[in-house]
Amino acid sequence: MVARSRTDDQVNAALKMVAEADAPAGDKAEMLMEIAMGLQQKPKTADDLHAAVSLYRQALDLIGTPDALLRARIQGRLATALMVVPAEDVRYLEEARDVLEGALETLGSDGLQAEIAEAEMNLGLVLQNLASAGRAQIKDAIAAYQRALRVFDKAGHPAEFAILQNNLATAFLSIPFTDTAGKMREALAVQAFEEGLKAVTLIDHPSEYAMLQNNLGNALQYASTSHRVENGFRALQAYDEALKVRTSRDTPGEYANTIANKANCLANLPDDPAAPEAGNAANIAAARALYTEALGIFQMTGEAAKAETVLEAIAELSQPLSAPSQPAIH
Repeated sequence: MVARSRTDDQVNAALKMVAEADAPAGDKAEMLMEIAMGLQQKPKTADDLHAAVSLYRQALDLIGTPDALLRARIQGRLATALMVVPAEDVRYLEEARDVLEGALETLGSDGLQAEIAEAEMNLGLVLQNLASAGRAQIKDAIAAYQRALRVFDKAGHPAEFAILQNNLATAFLSIPFTDTAGKMREALAVQAFEEGLKAVTLIDHPSEYAMLQNNLGNALQYASTSHRVENGFRALQAYDEALKVRTSRDTPGEYANTIANKANCLANLPDDPAAPEAGNAANIAAARALYTEALGIFQMTGEAAKAETVLEAIAELSQPLSAPSQPAIH
């Protein structure tokens, strides 16, 4: 006998409640959508996400095609669940793309501007992830983000604006550095991170603020420029800003990412920028301590790939006259 999960019991209870409700099909579909959103909001396991996807699909089956706008809204929510379902391949992402494109056909004429912009933002993220797997064009993701920015501006929607600027920047940086426009894209990425930071504050939007500062630090640290030392110290300032939010107690995974990035930055900077010939023994020691702390967290949280990257960095720092640059950890 297969044991029933907590999620199965919740879903069956919800379906029974909806089936017994004396309400039109559209109202029942909205009830299912709300239940699915609850499961999706703070999923305890992947089962919660799969259950949310199932409930969204049942909601779509309930309403059929008469209520096009409600259908598009449920499709939008379904796509957000599909985007985060763990999978070995891209089938859920490809379904999310198709669902969002279908929803936008209706939302474009009948939906609210904020609904359209949210769908475009999600479509951009799906396309960006698909592009990394070679199944979409990154330029299409950038175009979707730019359409969303027509509505999600700095003044009216600061959090969404900041997220879009972050996504735009990471999209620019994901384009292979194979042409003369590469440095321009790096500059555009830094500009987008900085533009996002103008919309949010440490107090009002701590999560977005820390994300942008961490990613700005990475962009500065790895930029192809003759001002590597200057950029490196600017990156350290950005990481320290992110660490005002990211702590080992409240956000251990994000904290470990940022201190690992800061460690790599330190390892490649002189102790005294005015006297680089004096070396960087102090920075190497500080970097090793940060890497060791990050390693402990990654091992505790089961992030094996990141732990391996940090172990390699620690080993390299133990080699004389060696401080190679490790990949950024987001």
